[in-house]
Amino acid sequence: MNLQVDHLHVTLSGTQIVKDISLHVDNGRFVGIIGPNGCGKSTLLKSIYKVIKPKRGSIFLDGRDVLKSSPKSIFKKMGVVGQFNDMSFDFTVHAIVMMGRTPHKHIMESDNKEDYEIVNAALKKVDLLTYADRSYLTLSGGEKQRVLLARAIAQQPQFLILDEPTNHLDIKYQLQILSIVKSLKVGTLAALHDLSLAATYCDILYVVRSGEIVASGEPNKVLTKELVKDVYEIDCEMYTNPVTGGLAIAYMPGSL
Repeated sequence: MNLQVDHLHVTLSGTQIVKDISLHVDNGRFVGIIGPNGCGKSTLLKSIYKVIKPKRGSIFLDGRDVLKSSPKSIFKKMGVVGQFNDMSFDFTVHAIVMMGRTPHKHIMESDNKEDYEIVNAALKKVDLLTYADRSYLTLSGGEKQRVLLARAIAQQPQFLILDEPTNHLDIKYQLQILSIVKSLKVGTLAALHDLSLAATYCDILYVVRSGEIVASGEPNKVLTKELVKDVYEIDCEMYTNPVTGGLAIAYMPGSL
């Protein structure tokens, strides 16, 4: 399933946050959005998954006009995993993941055998099947984030949006979350904070600064020391990791 965003503008409280952004995600590709804090990454994603209404522009998911479609029709196709968050009310892990079935059900429709099978499969995917009856509030940060990912998987999405889902997680859970998403082999658009993770998992990167895309392409072509200096205002060196063969970044704290 493809995503096409064209000339998107978002204004909040009189301030233009997203400025004429266009991007696309091809079916099965993992596309990352990177940029400094406050550059507009989350606002852009919230516009795509219908939390914020853009001032102008268009968003199409596999040919369907997202802005003119009902949330329910969109969330039959699109799953969203946001930043780590707590809930005011306690639920079991199973109940939270079952919420992912909501877009596929009529009002007051009961959960059926198929729903239970889908939810159990999602919990197994994130290695939390034995946690089904646990209280969500008793879980660690990494476990909570895996529950939210399982909820999105239970939607059976053909497209995923990740809004900085690995923030505040230790490296084990960062790798685990992104590896699970990558294994789903669905189109994915992710705002990521860590450039090394973005280089490892993303097929294509879009670099955002002050609400505008300033660079895009494959990570090894986009991530240069000149771009990092220009966008993040810090010196670094790029090199090939001798163990993984992937792109690695060495920051120079003395340049601050």
